Amino acid sequence: MALKHSDAHSDRESHASTKIVIAGGFGAGKTTFVGAVSEIMPLRTEAMLTDASTGVDALEATPDKRTTTVAMDFGRITLEEDLVLYLFGTPGQRRFWFMWDDLVRGAIGAIVLVDCRRLQDSFAAVDFFEHRNLPFLVAVNEFDGAPRYPVAEVREALTLPTHIPVITVDARDRRSATDALIAVSEYALQSLAAS
Repeated sequence: MALKHSDAHSDRESHASTKIVIAGGFGAGKTTFVGAVSEIMPLRTEAMLTDASTGVDALEATPDKRTTTVAMDFGRITLEEDLVLYLFGTPGQRRFWFMWDDLVRGAIGAIVLVDCRRLQDSFAAVDFFEHRNLPFLVAVNEFDGAPRYPVAEVREALTLPTHIPVITVDARDRRSATDALIAVSEYALQSLAAS
């Protein structure tokens, strides 16, 4: 059966789409997260790490990391028949933060990925979303071999208000990352309804 133009138009209208930002410090797992859940081949803007990043980027916790995001990661996931999320992963290095305002424009919410080995790298992302009143949650990425902390301790260390969700995630695992996207979508919709 041939698809008529009017059929295609009405099909598009039955789908809601929205934008979610995946942020966090250098090496927190943003590219991995987007890649784990995206139903399309993710767009990645990776560049090789060079000697110039030595002393600038905290490579101690990620000694095997060879590339870094220099613009953004982009992916898409359909959560339900009628809900499509467009995912935008931010670059984690300070020298690329000037792009964040453009990447966040139009988003309903964000996930701040946290690596507890470098918790201090998360403060900038938390501050960014707090100052823009964009609903966000904190997702503690559980790296192999990294120490585990109760979410209450992470909340306290980041001085987060109690209304901001803090969850754990394995950015490599599709189900875990999808659950985080569902959580931030629900939180964002609740926040928008309350405002």
